[in-house]
Amino acid sequence: MTRPTPEELEAARGRTIGDVLAGGLRVLFCGINPGLMSGATGHHFARPGNRFWPALHASGFTPRQLAPAEQRELLTHRLGITNVAARTTARAGELTDEELREGGRVLREKVERYEPQWLAVVGVTAYRITFGDRRARIGRQEAVIGGTHIWVLPNPSGLNAHWTLSAMAEEFARLREAAGLPDARSGLPR
Repeated sequence: MTRPTPEELEAARGRTIGDVLAGGLRVLFCGINPGLMSGATGHHFARPGNRFWPALHASGFTPRQLAPAEQRELLTHRLGITNVAARTTARAGELTDEELREGGRVLREKVERYEPQWLAVVGVTAYRITFGDRRARIGRQEAVIGGTHIWVLPNPSGLNAHWTLSAMAEEFARLREAAGLPDARSGLPR
């Protein structure tokens, strides 16, 4: 895949990208919103410095590290991706609190429709605003949506220096274990 030009990245501002979503998912990962690289390529977590794909593999969710362009392969592992807010921006900070709350309403509707076992929101600050839970912390939440449990993961953005890839992978692995999924790197049948 060729890297988008600065002009193509800027042209991606405001675009939306499709969900990777189906019924019967074990975990639906939920980003805050697409960045410019994702908007330009149409792939979730596409910025090269984003640690989502490395953490997903290092935690045992996938047998190998997938590239953003391979995002649809997640469905074979009963995993999916969506976003709180659909609008592409350069930084999540460009979103208003109202956009996040409205995105939360739409997200609840998706979760109620598709009924994943777990909703994994990446980014505790966005989760707090989206769901109105100022005390939320990384990890399992008390709140549920229907029968769907909620887990908050650290934001995998390369700008999140508070979390190393190793620590992030450990938190992703805690979710994988809570979801009852085997370590996909072990080669065991799923």
